[in-house]
Amino acid sequence: MNEAAPMYVDWEYYKIFYFVAKYRNFTKAARVLGSNQPNITHTMNKLEDQLHCVLFIRSNRGVTLTPEGEMLYIRISSAAVQIQDAEEELSASATFEHGAISISATETALNIYLSERLRDFHAQYPGIRLRISNHSTPQAIQAVKNGEVDFAVVTTPTGAEGELKKVDLMPFNEILVGGKTFTTLASRTLSLQELDAYPLIMLGNESMSRLFYRQFFLEHSADLKPDIEAATTDQMMTLVKSELGLAFVPEPMARSSLRHRSIVQLTLREAIPQRSVSVVYDRHRPLNTAAREFQKQLLNAARQEKAE
Repeated sequence: MNEAAPMYVDWEYYKIFYFVAKYRNFTKAARVLGSNQPNITHTMNKLEDQLHCVLFIRSNRGVTLTPEGEMLYIRISSAAVQIQDAEEELSASATFEHGAISISATETALNIYLSERLRDFHAQYPGIRLRISNHSTPQAIQAVKNGEVDFAVVTTPTGAEGELKKVDLMPFNEILVGGKTFTTLASRTLSLQELDAYPLIMLGNESMSRLFYRQFFLEHSADLKPDIEAATTDQMMTLVKSELGLAFVPEPMARSSLRHRSIVQLTLREAIPQRSVSVVYDRHRPLNTAAREFQKQLLNAARQEKAE
């Protein structure tokens, strides 16, 4: 048994039908649609021909829907309202009245860079919702790969590869710090080998920061043997202030504590390589309007920083 061929009707015909049926008047529908009455009448005649039924009963006072017209209007009106709502949402998104951005950020990147950028963006576009996930760098990179977030803002090394693109946003330096009991030690210049004599606090073994320092120590023929592992840099700072050991921390995060003399900075003979806050994203995954605008602001700020 042969199946009937599917009927294809231009959606524009249904859209015009919706407004004619809504206002029960060809002239009013034409005015709303920015058209004219003869065009509307011609289009509705074509729709009736394609559907092989009469949809309207015309009169001098307007139009009345036939039973077939009433049935079609019930179906079409639901779709038309949803399409109008979608168009309004898209329009609001394009003007940044509404929208959402999902970002995976490491604690360090959020503290020394991202929070300030988010504050400025939120002041500029208060209608945009921000969802910030606190991840380690490997977790943040995986979230980008899985499409769970629009992009990640992390610190180097990132481990980004394949379809992921990394752009450095801001360089930063890390310093070696200790509690006040290490004040005397602060007057000396220490080598990496000498740190073996003091308790060392570091992030966990799976963190990219640990990988960074493992490589740094290895290049200078020193052993990296931390005594305490912490989950976050904030925890490391707390442990340092509690006199539990020395730690390598981002200078911007230590600045306030150094100023208040709750910790001391130690001098290291070997220069710690500079690190960067970076944005990582999937170059083949399209972003929504809000996420695209915020990413553009981050990249533009980075370019300006380099130019200066």
